[in-house]
Amino acid sequence: MIEVKNLTKRYGNHLALNNITFKVKKGEILGLLGPNGAGKTTTMRILTGFIPPTEGTVEVAGFNILTESMSVREKVGYMPERIPIYPDMTVEGYVKFWANIRKTPKAKQRVAEVLERVQLDHRRKSLVRSLSKGMRQRLGLAQALVHDPEIIILDEPTIGIDPQQVIEVRESVHDLARDHTVLFSTHILSEAEQVCDRVIILNEGAIVAEGKPETLRQKLQGTGSYVYVEVKGAESAQIEKMLRSITGIKNVERQVSGYALQGKQNIDIRPHIFKQVNQAGYTLLEMRPVAITLEDIFLDIIEKDKPN
Repeated sequence: MIEVKNLTKRYGNHLALNNITFKVKKGEILGLLGPNGAGKTTTMRILTGFIPPTEGTVEVAGFNILTESMSVREKVGYMPERIPIYPDMTVEGYVKFWANIRKTPKAKQRVAEVLERVQLDHRRKSLVRSLSKGMRQRLGLAQALVHDPEIIILDEPTIGIDPQQVIEVRESVHDLARDHTVLFSTHILSEAEQVCDRVIILNEGAIVAEGKPETLRQKLQGTGSYVYVEVKGAESAQIEKMLRSITGIKNVERQVSGYALQGKQNIDIRPHIFKQVNQAGYTLLEMRPVAITLEDIFLDIIEKDKPN
C-alpha cells in the first residue's frame, strides 16, 4: 500500500530525512517512533502530499505522490498532530464540510456513520469549541475517515489526552485495521508495542531499526539478560557497589525498591548474584527476570546511534 524508496528531505542546510526506504503492507499497522526532530512528521507530510520530497520516490496505493497527487489524496485520510478546527461550526457541520471537500458519495449518510464510529453522534449539534481535547481528537479522526480512505495516517493521535482516552484511541486504531492500512507516530512506546504489527525507529532522519516489536526485543535480548533484584543488609550505595562488582554485570540501574541489572551477552548472571550477595552477608529478598519493553529497545538503539 505504501512504498518509500531512498526518500530524502532537506530544509535548506538541514537534512530532515536521509535516504530512508520502507514498505507498508495492506491491512498492516505500522508505528513510526523516534525523538522530537527524528523526521516522523516530515515523513507523514510527504506521504499525504502536503510537502514534496527533495529526492527519492513514494507510491501510495499504487500512485506516485508527485505525478498523481490528487489520486493519493483520495486514498489517504490524514489526522495531523494539531487538528484544524473551526470552533463556530457544529460537530456535524464540520465533518460534512470535509465530506463535501472530499466529494464523498451520500455525504449525509456517511457523516452519520462516521460520527457514530468515533462516538460523537450524541454531540452532533454541539459547537466544536465546546469539545474537550479528547473529543477534538475523535473529531479529527472523523474527518480523516469520512471519505472512507484505504490508508489512515495519524500523527501523534494521543498527544494531550488522558489515560482513558489513550485506551480509546488504541482501540480505535485496532478497529481501523480491519478495513484500512494504518500508519501512525507516537511517543507512547507501550502503546506502539500493544498496537503495532511492525515499528520503524527513526533518529536524526534515518531509520535505525525496523521490525516487529517481539523481533526487536529478541535482538536486544542477545545483548544480555535483564534481572530485577531487591537486597537488604546495607546502605544503598554499598549494595550498588557490590552489585557492580559481580561477574557478568554490564549495567546497574537503581529503582524505587531495588535494582535493574543487565548482564553481558551469553552470561547467566543469576548464580553470580546469589553467590555474591551471600558472601557479602546481605539478604536477597527478590530476584526475577525482567521482560524487555519497546522502551528499552528504543533507548538502547538511540543511545548506540549517538556519535562518539
